[in-house]
Amino acid sequence: MYERNIDALKKDVDTLLNDDFEYRANGSAKEIIESLEGDFKSYFDGPSDLLQDIANNVELFFRTTESASFNLYLATINSNMCRRFHTDMNDMRMLCTYSGPGTLWLGEDNINREALYGTGENDTIVLNDNEIQQAKTGAVVLLKGALYPKEGTKAIVHRSPTIEESGERRLLLRIDTNDHLGYLLK
Repeated sequence: MYERNIDALKKDVDTLLNDDFEYRANGSAKEIIESLEGDFKSYFDGPSDLLQDIANNVELFFRTTESASFNLYLATINSNMCRRFHTDMNDMRMLCTYSGPGTLWLGEDNINREALYGTGENDTIVLNDNEIQQAKTGAVVLLKGALYPKEGTKAIVHRSPTIEESGERRLLLRIDTNDHLGYLLK
């Protein structure tokens, strides 16, 4: 996790947060950045610090994973997307919550894996509620998924924060690698 101050992005974040939208792009890092630059021109008057930050995160994720292809998702969220603690069916995921509460995650010693892989709910998956971790707003979080190729590595158990009941909104960036998705489709 890489924590940072994103106060300089507030104006651009608020512009997108006040609009209900969902944006998806896939391809190489270069293709995604070009797509973002073209598709978001109408949202901002001139250069956007937020778009530059997203492009920087795409580049960072590319250098970290060396993946050839990615899926990018940028959206305003006003619901509890993933209520249950889980792992993702991918190699790696990058998350950044630009506004609103960040992602919740569990340390390895706070997980009942039997409940996680079974039909357990959060109250049986989490061993100690006081040890649930939460990413700060603006933090860049890298999550290893269930398809992470290194032997013996366990996927990160996480979930979305509860916001639906409070009426809060989040602006969420999610980037996934595509490297091993082909195995799932065969």
